[in-house]
Amino acid sequence: MADTIEWLETIGKSAKLRHASTEELALALTQTDASDALKAAVLFEDRTRLSVELGDKLMQSDESSNTIPYEDEPVPQDQPHPATPPKRDQEHLSHNR
Repeated sequence: MADTIEWLETIGKSAKLRHASTEELALALTQTDASDALKAAVLFEDRTRLSVELGDKLMQSDESSNTIPYEDEPVPQDQPHPATPPKRDQEHLSHNR
């Protein structure tokens, strides 16, 4: 796996390899010690075996909690709209005058 990552890094750093056609890159890799999974990913334009080699795992997160709702989306009643400034305590303001 480490060799595959090194090859992916080399391909990414080399403009010649990065912009090579599928056939050119596949030919270059067949003349190296690149893994069969990487060679197959390039040759068949299918990352399935490469994903297996690298241990591809589905990463899930609840992204909805990290976003501001669109104007069309209802805002829960117990939460102020993110664009609305917090209300000042009116009683606090009247005692300080």
